[in-house]
Formats: sequence, structure tokens, C-alpha cells
Amino acid sequence: MEITRSSPFKISLSEGAEPRVVEAAVKAVNLGIAKIILVGHLAKIKEQLEQYSCSKPDHIELHDPITSPLKEEFSKSFYNLRKHKGITRSQAEKQVASNLVYAALLVKHGYADGTLSGSVETTSNVVKTALWVIGKATNVNTVSSCFLIFPKTYEPMIYADCGLVIEPNESELVDITMAASQTCRALLKSDPRVALLSFSTKGSANHRNIEKTVGAMKKLKALLPDLLIDGELQFDAAIDSVVGSKKAPASKVAGNANVMIFPNLDAGNIAYKITQRLGEAEAYGPILQGLEKPANDLSRGASPHDITQMIAVTVLQAAARLQPDFK
Repeated sequence: MEITRSSPFKISLSEGAEPRVVEAAVKAVNLGIAKIILVGHLAKIKEQLEQYSCSKPDHIELHDPITSPLKEEFSKSFYNLRKHKGITRSQAEKQVASNLVYAALLVKHGYADGTLSGSVETTSNVVKTALWVIGKATNVNTVSSCFLIFPKTYEPMIYADCGLVIEPNESELVDITMAASQTCRALLKSDPRVALLSFSTKGSANHRNIEKTVGAMKKLKALLPDLLIDGELQFDAAIDSVVGSKKAPASKVAGNANVMIFPNLDAGNIAYKITQRLGEAEAYGPILQGLEKPANDLSRGASPHDITQMIAVTVLQAAARLQPDFK
């Protein structure tokens, strides 16, 4: 099997025999979004592929971790990555036979530009594997997540963190904000206008949770003086220009925010689901932020359309890494 890397970007999908994933992969290839590596049992993948017409079948590779010629290379690599945790060589070989680990190692070693999992796997397994194999980006302390939100009556925006960091402290809130701002530039091609959200706007209430948000705000102002950011802001003040002008008249962000930073995972996860279900917005994620190379999660209820969109998101992340100003 000859494995090459060329344009367009190549994305590895660990759940290669899952019907929704196969349908999404074929669509992504037909649309010219990406080349695809489907990871899993070859016969099962081929059975699924027979149901679809692919315009460029050579843009879909099939890898079975058990029979792959990369198995020895990957086993040595995974052993070296995890030996400090006491893993043995035989345990490493067994782990590499896992579709999830193998798909991540494809990215680690440059055979793929990003990876996507989670239509079957749990978020905890997806994130754990990404951290073990791909690892944090340089100078990143906190790996977080965000969602791309496409409302019907408002411009696209970022919600963070809605899927990973349960109760961020002040420093983690800073890290999440910086990552989400970068994601806004990379994926939405927009300058971030960041709202640090709360149940209070500009001192309308007092609580230790508000103190955390205000503290993060001060740190961010010092670190990124040119970033358009404000907080603490209630959601209506952040998104509605009339409310924003009343509650925070001096703010350059109030009423015009496109990056929403939630104080904890309860607020973020509930908010994105309400936005999606009652507001009928499109929501894509969780998109992982702060990794050395792209690796993303899927909702286990993701449709083929959702998965195709997340393949596109992963490609955009890979492309952003090639930009000279990527940090």
C-alpha cells in the first residue's frame, strides 16, 4: 500500500465502517473538501462504500490497523509516547490495533493532516487519545473545545467551552478565550469580538464567579491589548445592540459579540443545545483547541451532514497551521 500526502488535505476517520461516517466521507471527497482515510475492518468498510458513488475513489484510502504495514512503526511510536506511564511493548501493540489510536497516529506521523472520531466513541476516549498521541501545542496549557454556531438571524459565532473543561479557573478561562479567538480567525475568517459571559453585566451583581470572569478579563487585556473583548456581560447585552447600549454603553463589544465565552461547562453545554434545538441554529463541534495537530470530536447523534461539515472544519484547522501568523 502506497501512502502519500498531497493536496487536498487528508483526514483520518477512526470509525471507518460506521454508515454515517462512510456516507459523509464520500460526500466530502465528491465535494473536493478532503482526501479521506477510513480506518477499520476492510470488508465492512467496502460493504458500506458499495452503496455510494464516489467521483474520486482514489481519494479514499482504507486502513486496517491489524494488517497495516504501518503497524510496527506505530507500535514503536506509541510505546515511546507512553512508556513513562509503564506501558509495555505488547500493550503498545495492542493499543495500536485500536482504530482510534491508529487514526491519531496517522496524524502524528504525517500520513494524515487531521483526524475525526466520536460518532460511536465517547468524548472522553477521543480527547484522551488525542492528548496521548498528538499532544498539546507548544505553549498551550489548556486543551479546550468550542462549537461553531450558525444562527438563522445572526452572523456565525463561536461558543466556548461547551464540551470539555468543566469548571475552568481564571487562568483556564484565559486559555479558552485565546484559543476561541484564534478559532474565530481560522474558521470564520472574522476578527473576534469576545464577550466573557455571566449572569451579571458590569457589576450589576456580586459573586465569586463574577470575580473569576473579571479577573480573566484583566489578564486578557494585559496579554492581548488589541483584542476586542469585554466582560462581564450577560448574553442579551452581548448579542443585542439595544440591550448592550443600555447595559454597557461604553463597550465596543456589547451588542456585537461573535465569540461567546461561558463561565463553565454547565452554562456552555446547555446554551449551545438550546440555541440548536429552540433557536434552530446549526451547531458543529466539539472542535478541540490547543492540540499540536487537528483532532476533533463528534456528537454520537451526528448526521452524515454534520460529519461532512466537521471534516471541513478539520481541514480548515489544518490549513490554518500553514499560515505564517498562526500561533
